[in-house]
Amino acid sequence: MATSERHPFLQGLSKHRDAPPTAVVIFGASGDLTARKLIPAVYNLACDNLLPADFFLVGFGRKPVSDEEFRGHAAQAVRQFSRRELRDDIWGRLAAKTSYVAGGYDERAAFDRLAAHLVQLEKGLGREVQPLFYISTPPSVFEPILINLGASGLASRNAGQAHGAKVIIEKPFGRDLDSALKLNATIGSVFAENQVFRIDHYLGKETVQDLLVQRFANAIFEPLWNRNFVDHVQITVAEEVGVGSRAGYYEQSGCLRDMVQNHTMQLLALTAMEPPVSLDPEAVRDEKVKVLKSIQPLGIGPGGDVTRAQYGAGMTGGKPVPGYLEEPGIAPGSATETFAALRLSINNWRWQGVPFYLRSGKRMARRVTEIAIQFRAPPGTLFAEGDRFDIAPNTLSFQIQPDEGSSLVLNGKIPGLETRTQPVKMSFRYATTFGSNTPEAYERLVLDAMIGDSTLFIRGDEAEASWRLYTPVLESWQAQGRVGLESYASGSWGPQGSLALLARDRRIWREP
Repeated sequence: MATSERHPFLQGLSKHRDAPPTAVVIFGASGDLTARKLIPAVYNLACDNLLPADFFLVGFGRKPVSDEEFRGHAAQAVRQFSRRELRDDIWGRLAAKTSYVAGGYDERAAFDRLAAHLVQLEKGLGREVQPLFYISTPPSVFEPILINLGASGLASRNAGQAHGAKVIIEKPFGRDLDSALKLNATIGSVFAENQVFRIDHYLGKETVQDLLVQRFANAIFEPLWNRNFVDHVQITVAEEVGVGSRAGYYEQSGCLRDMVQNHTMQLLALTAMEPPVSLDPEAVRDEKVKVLKSIQPLGIGPGGDVTRAQYGAGMTGGKPVPGYLEEPGIAPGSATETFAALRLSINNWRWQGVPFYLRSGKRMARRVTEIAIQFRAPPGTLFAEGDRFDIAPNTLSFQIQPDEGSSLVLNGKIPGLETRTQPVKMSFRYATTFGSNTPEAYERLVLDAMIGDSTLFIRGDEAEASWRLYTPVLESWQAQGRVGLESYASGSWGPQGSLALLARDRRIWREP
């Protein structure tokens, strides 16, 4: 609803106040993501008074638990994982509208029971309710859930209206191009694209959204954001932890599927996109898709654009840790990569000749996600001679996690009677400027889905464009097995091949 059309009493209030009566139905209600992220997100939205006045939370899962048991599990999730403590008054109001439906994901009758349950909620309320289906399950059951949502009529509830049914789908959106195309076809047979919200929680992080503000709301940056002034861009998504208890999933995924194809590419798209014509969701998403389609095919093999590796034993946090092949549940001789580094070339007017270097891995030196834009060096006529001048390239970096903020490296004069220089860093941190209790990414994303704002969600053709780039790489790696798979010590910044990838261009990785 446009601002000019809103009720006068709503003028000046957050657009999220316009959310209609909503029932969020979580498939996979007993799962880890639901406990760690989704239930706490809903609770914190309640704390901020951002949920619709008539809001219902419905869990759906295979386990036959009662409403009261589900409420107990949900309350425990809030106590353990919420950024705010459980308040009895707020939780009491939310718990009173929390319920559970048991059934199999491939069981049509269970979806009919869910439909009847939503009808009962509407009868008690006296008005229609927007159903928001959140598919938080393993991808193996995406298809039966989607098909049964269609067959039961749940997907078409309130069709064509602002409070019509919507669906949020967790990644992964396929595991290669063919499976992504098949998944999108299944989704399209049940839901219209404007009903679908493919979620990547990185897009809900404050610093990721701040990237657009920094680019397009500051006149000092946008004129420099191109091939004439930018030397290269580095994007690092590093994890300190190993595979942990996710061996079964990770063996089928690997770093390229788990982190690069989705999270890391989203960061690249927002960094490299052209200015959208407006903040309309489709205008923003159109520009992201254009960037992905402009990336040149990757060179594979020796001297190519991609390197992969697997972590070996090493030290993390001052403690010895095993290598990937020694982790519980990992197949002997596994060729699954836990690290990938890439050099991407974007063939458009803005970025022609500017390389984008991406790296992601587990058991790295520390946990950090960062985008770094390194600008070209000035002519070395004044400060290039002698050891008095320590000149570093100007670098604008955005740290997505763990310490959200941004910094700009400049060169300054050291106080004293002779001219000496050294790099200095100007930093901004969300915690110190705005306070440390920053909303979690899932809070923003669940809220946006309720009002139908798809800006921070992935469109179907966007997912396909990313898979089109990486599927040839995955197929090549599968054919090669362990041939070409490097090793790196846990607690390091990755293998030698990653360093060589930049060394060929006479560049080095920065240490975030």
